[in-house]
Amino acid sequence: MPALIEHIDAIARQKGRAALYLEFHPQAAAERRAYHHEEDPMRAQVLAWLDANGVPWRPCGPLANPSVMASWRGQVYLDLPWDEALPAYQVLRDYLELPDGSMRHAGVRFYAMPLELAMENAEHDEPGYWQRRAEEF
Repeated sequence: MPALIEHIDAIARQKGRAALYLEFHPQAAAERRAYHHEEDPMRAQVLAWLDANGVPWRPCGPLANPSVMASWRGQVYLDLPWDEALPAYQVLRDYLELPDGSMRHAGVRFYAMPLELAMENAEHDEPGYWQRRAEEF
């Protein structure tokens, strides 16, 4: 069923802070072309862990780029502040990353969208912006 999924930068602007998110896909370009997030057991495992550990999440899109139209690839926004002192963040980070900062789970990428970068797309929040872009595309 079609759904409106917000870009991660729009979520960061709404929250007024950096926004944490996950992407799921294989490393190899050839494998990425054939990737289907709804069939990815690692994605399902991570989402189940988020639910079991009370980490709120919702689908999101990548950084908005008005020059590109792409289908949703299964990214999710994590509704926790990027705060190393926050115990809930520490638990999440430790589940997703190894102590050296590399990813613990194959095909899972953990990112933070800085508010400063998200603000570069602030014009996207103007009423009618995306409708005008769609008509120009």
